[in-house]
Amino acid sequence: MFKTWANKRVIVTGGAGFLGSFLVEKLHERGAKEIFVPRSREHDLTHEANVERLFKDHPTDIVFHLAGVVGGIGANQMNPGAFFYKNMVMGAMLMEYARLNKVSKFVQVGTICAYPKFTPAPFKEDNLWNGYPEETNAPYGLAKKALLVQAQAYRQQYGFNAIYLLPVNLYGPRDNFDLETSHVIPALIRKFMTAKESGAKRVVLWGTGNPTREFLYVKDAAEALALAAEKYNAPEPVNLGSGHEISIRSLAETIGELVGYKGRLQWDESRPDGQPRRLLDTTRATKCFGFTAQTSFGNGIRETIDWYERHAKNL
Repeated sequence: MFKTWANKRVIVTGGAGFLGSFLVEKLHERGAKEIFVPRSREHDLTHEANVERLFKDHPTDIVFHLAGVVGGIGANQMNPGAFFYKNMVMGAMLMEYARLNKVSKFVQVGTICAYPKFTPAPFKEDNLWNGYPEETNAPYGLAKKALLVQAQAYRQQYGFNAIYLLPVNLYGPRDNFDLETSHVIPALIRKFMTAKESGAKRVVLWGTGNPTREFLYVKDAAEALALAAEKYNAPEPVNLGSGHEISIRSLAETIGELVGYKGRLQWDESRPDGQPRRLLDTTRATKCFGFTAQTSFGNGIRETIDWYERHAKNL
């Protein structure tokens, strides 16, 4: 039974990143005092010797594995081999060495890209194995899904307490706004802000604008991870989402309006759309550890835009 964070030693891979930084803050708020965040320049976790040294130098009770090689559709298309290998080998070795070092809980963060391309919406966790992922990000999605198999196999054979969480697309302050590697919301914010400042009469966007997406505010996602670590101890994967679905076209129009861009949106239909729909069934998260997203989409988008405006010169 989980009682308190105060006496827990915690490792958060990716803890200096987007979701990880908010999770570390959340854990400190809950009383955690000993949190180690490995940085890639000292701990490249795609190399076994570094993973072994991590657990030797930092004995721990709970591991949150958030680190990964990630990006939008373009980055996935350019780097399918790297995205597959680095994500799979990093997670596999971390889980193995966590088991060998008798870590009491391993929280593996998966990806919505693991779902089959034509999963009926809302996506239920039981649909995960009903088809092949959307092709543009399949290597990344399959690498992450392999870690679900590992977690379940380790629980079955070794009694290792690994749980697997599937957050939908995240957004919020501190996101990655690099147009080469960012996801859709930060990319749109940056494109529209740049176009507004330069007086551009049009902004060219990928695809048709017809696909739909669900987004989860990053602070809500951090709360979900903390709750799951405290309360969830089962093999089944768990979706984390907000229940709000929006088309890419409506999303672009909303962001353009909020940043004050007055020009035209042009859709480049030669570019891929990605998965047609993404909307999660989040019943299991609510039932198993009491998570429900608290931030409205409108408020979350405004906070994200406000943060970018304050920090754009330094990005």
